[in-house]
Amino acid sequence: MLPPRLPAITLAPLLRHWLQEDIGRGDWSTVGLGPLAQGLAQAQWVAKGDGVVAGLPVAARLFTLLDAGVSFVALVPEGDRCAPNTPIAQISGPLASLLMGERVALNLAMRLSGIATATRQYVAALADYPSQFVDTRKTTPGLRLLEKYASRVGGAINHRLGLDDAVMLKDNHITAAGGVAAAVAQVRQTVPYPLRVEVEVSSLAQVEEALTCLIDIIMLDNMPVETMTMAVQRLRQACPHLVIEASGNVSLATLGAIAATGVDFISSSGPVTRAPWLDISMRLLTQGLD
Repeated sequence: MLPPRLPAITLAPLLRHWLQEDIGRGDWSTVGLGPLAQGLAQAQWVAKGDGVVAGLPVAARLFTLLDAGVSFVALVPEGDRCAPNTPIAQISGPLASLLMGERVALNLAMRLSGIATATRQYVAALADYPSQFVDTRKTTPGLRLLEKYASRVGGAINHRLGLDDAVMLKDNHITAAGGVAAAVAQVRQTVPYPLRVEVEVSSLAQVEEALTCLIDIIMLDNMPVETMTMAVQRLRQACPHLVIEASGNVSLATLGAIAATGVDFISSSGPVTRAPWLDISMRLLTQGLD
């Protein structure tokens, strides 16, 4: 069963496209096995490194789309950390289908597990602070739904999934409008009522200007910690209920200092853009062949 954050109607076209990209007009390697490819087989997925497992429901869905006769059983719960050489899934079905789906399914699970593993590190670094970790829109085109899902598995909160989720006025919007106040005033005339408005600021002067506007969230972007501390103090004093986010120059090494300023959320693309893949292999159990 797919988690609610991965609706089948949205995921299925993506998986079909990726399978078609890899299989093309046919898998010559598997076809070349002749009658052997038509038999039944069993295989295990084994995590070769230490990490947080993510993407098993995606892999299960992919194999089902490829061949309804394939059974994919997760051996560890989604989001659990596993040690090296841990079996994480058991697969059975026609050998040809196991071989044709192997690479696409593994690539997705390795990528998503890598993101979940890196995200878990960022979340753990904030365990002693009230600040919460948030992902960003710096994702791989075509993979955003899954990369955001992996981020959630790792413990992060998703920022907006796309441009239609909320208004976020960044530096170029502000420059184009001629300032923070002008940008907010312009978008308030256009955006639908339910959408929240977030404004990115990079100086104390912009903080003061933002306080004159009707905004819901303020992002302190690329501020030195000392400046950020002053900005948070000013914002809490003037508008206690305003949500404060920090972004820019965020790493595992800087998370603690940023959180200590008192911001509500810290956003970073690091776990998505810099995460190594978790190495996972499919091992065919030849004794399971019919």
